[in-house]
Amino acid sequence: MSVLDKIKTNYSSSVSEITLAEYLKECKKDAAMYAKPSERILKAIGEPELVDTRDDPKLSRIFSNKVIKRYPAFREFYGMEDTIDQIVSFFRYSAQGLEEKKQILYLMGPVGGGKSSLAEKVKHLMQENPIYVLKAGEELSPVYESPLGLFSDYKKELESEYNIPSRYIPACMSPWAAKRLREFDGDVNKFKVVKLYPSVQNQIGISKTEPGDENNQDISTLVGKVDIRKLAEFQQSDPDAYSYSGALCLANQGVMEFVEMFKSPIKVLNPLLTATQENNYKGTEPIGAIPYDGVILAHSNESEWAKFANDKKNEAFLDRIYKVQVPYCLRVDEEISIYEKLIRESSLDQAPCAPLTLELLAQFSVMTRLKVPENSSLYSKMRVYNGETLKETDPNAKSIQEYRDDAGINEGMTGVSTRFAFKVLSKVFNFDNEELAANPVHLLYVLEQEVVKLELDGETEERYLNIIKSILATKYAEFIADEIQKAYIESYSTYGQNIFEKYVIYADYWIQNNDYRDPDSGEILDRSILNEELEKIEKPAGIANPKDFRAEVTNFTLRYKANNGGDTPRWDSYEKIKNVIEKKIFTNTEDLLPVISFNAKSNEEDDRKHQDFTRRMNDRGYTAKQIRILVDWFMRVRKTMG
Repeated sequence: MSVLDKIKTNYSSSVSEITLAEYLKECKKDAAMYAKPSERILKAIGEPELVDTRDDPKLSRIFSNKVIKRYPAFREFYGMEDTIDQIVSFFRYSAQGLEEKKQILYLMGPVGGGKSSLAEKVKHLMQENPIYVLKAGEELSPVYESPLGLFSDYKKELESEYNIPSRYIPACMSPWAAKRLREFDGDVNKFKVVKLYPSVQNQIGISKTEPGDENNQDISTLVGKVDIRKLAEFQQSDPDAYSYSGALCLANQGVMEFVEMFKSPIKVLNPLLTATQENNYKGTEPIGAIPYDGVILAHSNESEWAKFANDKKNEAFLDRIYKVQVPYCLRVDEEISIYEKLIRESSLDQAPCAPLTLELLAQFSVMTRLKVPENSSLYSKMRVYNGETLKETDPNAKSIQEYRDDAGINEGMTGVSTRFAFKVLSKVFNFDNEELAANPVHLLYVLEQEVVKLELDGETEERYLNIIKSILATKYAEFIADEIQKAYIESYSTYGQNIFEKYVIYADYWIQNNDYRDPDSGEILDRSILNEELEKIEKPAGIANPKDFRAEVTNFTLRYKANNGGDTPRWDSYEKIKNVIEKKIFTNTEDLLPVISFNAKSNEEDDRKHQDFTRRMNDRGYTAKQIRILVDWFMRVRKTMG
């Protein structure tokens, strides 16, 4: 189907209409005909993928070997497994008819933490399964009520005849339906039933309301009000004179989103109490109770919640809230995935992004959100939260559970928002007027500027700047030094191979306690001379036990040759000897400066090596402009690296 046909189909005026008798007959066969909103949204969410974290070392450390649930419907909500599980649990308990069916689902978290995105996703999912709405003549119920509302006083009879459990029958019919029933002299067969899909755009079964203030917001934003244009035709108390335009009216059989709920005056929130507890609410006119059978989804930040919760007058309201905390992401890998999603959905998708740019930004964001640990480094804590093991690199690092116990339940509710990180990323990509690209050097600079612009309190600003200057800049200096070294050394691959092969021969003869005759010069090297030559390679790498090391490398080479038809392994195929040879080649930083710098070269050999170096850096993911920027930065900071 083409996109034009799809639009025509979606906006077609034809609707699926059946008689009430046909509807009840279908209800007897198919419970989906009268499913509650929580049941329909559970169906839209679908079954979770069960992940046994024991099979993944990283996940096993994060989730303590538990089996976790991941819902495909929330696939792009990274690092929010616990939050999503709580939300799905709310719908599950509500669908089971438990206390949650009378509760407001309330998302509480810091700004830019994903509350609104979760609410949008819930509304999107609510649109996937149909609702069945009462119709009289050519008029739909203005509150999209279930046909079963007509039987609110006959629950036992309906259950007996049509196997519809009484808990599925609404508390009451709407004043509109009651008037039509009187006009039909009680003949319910004159009603029709229409199949509709909830719609955000058309506000069918889905609505959204936002806070006002004491002067411009009253309960009519939730419950509707009289339509003054109809007063010439109907009395003020007539249901047909009423405008069912309130958020609760429109969201019946669906979901009502209340943005920043606790910023609204308490008198505005009162209709929510009866809507949740009694499944109906009172209008602004004496027209009778209006049914409500839907989900109320609210969200606000922590300060608004604290202000509301601390007021004793609100205790009745607080008892009707199912609170779900939505903290910031505290795992670097997941935070990176959030940035990658942003980039994918923008025109930056094809723009070059130098290695470690997103990682550094994610590390900064996460470290601002973590509680600073005692007797351990913040950087180590961040890595442990990311599922890394630090047994060999940081003996002071604690287990993830120890860090969590120390931090308490509110960790992740402060720090910089993902929205702040997005804005930083935008400036980094557009930092250079000549090239739309991002690199860590520009990132560190922009981060520092943006932190100052936040005008934080002195202690927080100092902590954030310390993360940038003392942690991120230092770690990046080590990383880019390693990148440059590798690109530099790879241009000496023949040299590295010669060192490796000579080392293996010397080590083999030394182990066997034999003299070695150099085939080119004819010179005899006894065991002491062999030892001196081997030490020249080993000492720069600080090999503590040369005897064992020599035996290990020799055995590796012999095994490799035996398994590969006598071919000699590459010098960089075995990590331990590779590191030793790199140290041998890279014994002095000054050795590589003439090669990597962009100054005019004194000879053709250095120029060739420079071209080779830049090509290898390009292969590693850097643009020509970025190579120049990063090399210049490295040359400035190299003296501080020890």
